[in-house]
Amino acid sequence: MGKIIGITGGIASGKSTVTNFLREKGFQVVDADAVVHQLQKPGGRLYQLLVQHFGQEIILENGELNRPLLASLIFSNPEEQEWSKQTQGEIIREELAALREQLAQTETIFFMDIPLLFEQDYSAWFDETWLVYVDRDVQVERFMKRDHLSKEVAESRLAAQWSLEEKKKLASHILDNNGSRDQLVSQVVKLLEGGDSCARD
Repeated sequence: MGKIIGITGGIASGKSTVTNFLREKGFQVVDADAVVHQLQKPGGRLYQLLVQHFGQEIILENGELNRPLLASLIFSNPEEQEWSKQTQGEIIREELAALREQLAQTETIFFMDIPLLFEQDYSAWFDETWLVYVDRDVQVERFMKRDHLSKEVAESRLAAQWSLEEKKKLASHILDNNGSRDQLVSQVVKLLEGGDSCARD
């Protein structure tokens, strides 16, 4: 069985820079968000579930889900967050487990990018976990810019998730993304080469 590495971070912490680089290098990276996206398409396992739960108003004219509306319905209500975590979480876990088994047959090393890796207890799946880390103020700044949000909305979305500081204590390796893309990528290269320059002390 191959080596399996879990990658996580927070909103706007720079995870996609790391996963894009790994793909360029020819590694397989399972993207949990993309899996969720597929499951939420019309006909997907989550699509039915969400429409039954929230009603027709979350469907756009083209039949797709209104994701921004869905996000605000879930984020603004702790009960809905809990429901989503339990119900959607279970289906997502089943799908990811199937992909993991599949790749473990063919790959000597592969990656799974799971935003809620620690929150939803995926740690035991992996030989190593890599956390893409940025300071909180940098994260807020990047998130506002990326999603055109006010500071208040960005802060409240981030507050609904575990902080990167909390995740830092749990990860096997920290990739510091407070600097440039090149600095981030060079840390990834060192880890791939087996160097432990950015391992936790």
